[in-house]
Amino acid sequence: MIPLYSAQQVREADSYATNALAIPSIVLMENASRSIFNSILRNIKASVDNVGIVCGKGNNGGDGFAVARHFLNNEYNVRVISLGGEDELKGDALTNFRILKNLLIDYPQSKIIIYESNKDLTALDDCEIVIDSMLGTGSRGELAEPYKEIVNKLNQLNTFRVSIDLPTGLDLENSLGDVVFNSDLTITLSEYKTGLFYGKGYTNCGVIEKGYIGIGDEYYKKLSVQNYLIEPEDAYFGIPSKDLDVNKYSAGKVLVIAGSSGMPGASFFTTNSVLKSGAGSCFLATPQSIKLLAQQKIDSAIVVDYDDNNLGFISPYNLKEIEDKINWADVIAIGPGLGRANETIETVLEILRNYKTKKFVIDADAIFALANNEYKKINLKGKILTPHHKEFANLLGIELSELKKNLLNLSRNFTSEFNCWLVLKGAPSIIFNPDGEAFINSSGNPGLAKFGSGDVLTGIIAGFISQTSDVEDSLISSVYIHSLSGDLLLEEKTEYGYTASDLMENIPNAIKFIIDSFI
Repeated sequence: MIPLYSAQQVREADSYATNALAIPSIVLMENASRSIFNSILRNIKASVDNVGIVCGKGNNGGDGFAVARHFLNNEYNVRVISLGGEDELKGDALTNFRILKNLLIDYPQSKIIIYESNKDLTALDDCEIVIDSMLGTGSRGELAEPYKEIVNKLNQLNTFRVSIDLPTGLDLENSLGDVVFNSDLTITLSEYKTGLFYGKGYTNCGVIEKGYIGIGDEYYKKLSVQNYLIEPEDAYFGIPSKDLDVNKYSAGKVLVIAGSSGMPGASFFTTNSVLKSGAGSCFLATPQSIKLLAQQKIDSAIVVDYDDNNLGFISPYNLKEIEDKINWADVIAIGPGLGRANETIETVLEILRNYKTKKFVIDADAIFALANNEYKKINLKGKILTPHHKEFANLLGIELSELKKNLLNLSRNFTSEFNCWLVLKGAPSIIFNPDGEAFINSSGNPGLAKFGSGDVLTGIIAGFISQTSDVEDSLISSVYIHSLSGDLLLEEKTEYGYTASDLMENIPNAIKFIIDSFI
């Protein structure tokens, strides 16, 4: 588990280094620039002659001037675009600007250009690498000009793009930004920052490596952390163990309440994924009108049909028909493809009210049933909700844009208040526990964004949790393995070609991959 820090915590680390450790700030900048230079060289595969660097007026720009010096001293041509003239710079940034300026006297192929208009950026057109060193962790909100125009121009260049500390335009407090530099490599200084791993950080950072400024790990170990990045070994520890004398009932009993005549497929993905995740027994409760189809589509689970009077959905009077299976189950997965008829919503709420102590994985249409403040009337303690962003915003009664502005805090406040678990599905998926901690998934690819993918995840979660009492480890493992299943498919199929069925069939391979990696 990799701890993730806030921008404020990292800024305080810089202050600690200069004040408590008495490391001159210019030394911190020099350490950073060397680690940035080495990181870039490690990640460059093609031949490079020309390196472009766009430097801001603050310390982030100072890092860029220092990095330019390292490239220059190693016989690369550098084109530095400075957004401030010498009279606008100060401190360590000014010092490194002047060092670079003096060095350039002996390097006629390299130069510093003081930015006046976007025409100056044409000097970067033949650069194989372009480095963004414009704004640092203190930048907030949307970009002003000329930064917005510059970033748009740089994003159009056919080059390897690198960001120092963070991509310009990214607000680390909420990982948003209207216009954000699109990096292939981001070297984040001091420690990994939360905002780099979700939202616009996730889509615009590319490969993320940690740069070094001269502070050891011991300082950070003392800090309070709420956010973590999931590693492969975390997925390994969450895979349920199997006793030698296990049987089909002791290996986990799951009831899936899902499916309707309008959306039968979701229930099949969830049900089959339960058993492919190692659960010993599973029943699918579904309308009688689609029983034959269900029996054809599920592998080893048993169909428990209820009399839907050919309406195609569940109603409150069906509860008696599935009552014994609800009592039998260790875990109940409810929601995929259920539909949103009024009778169905009423049924979902009645089930959740009547079985307060049962373990539930609440997904899709069951989450819809909890909207309009109904979730406040239900005891959600210990229950697992698995919405995507739009479903969660609808549950809270807010716009999606409002959720994105405060995604982590709204989510952690929800789980803390209701003592439940939240798996917020997306790219990446994020798990929140009742203590308000967040675990950000680190596996997955765009091929997961297809119908049925979330239903597969619901099945994995229900299957894993039915086999163990450790909810947190199970959720972390389920989310990682679900995405890993998609990653492994890229070896044979592209992210365009695989479907939820492929994802589901590949669950055992993903589990085996993790186990083989750590034994």
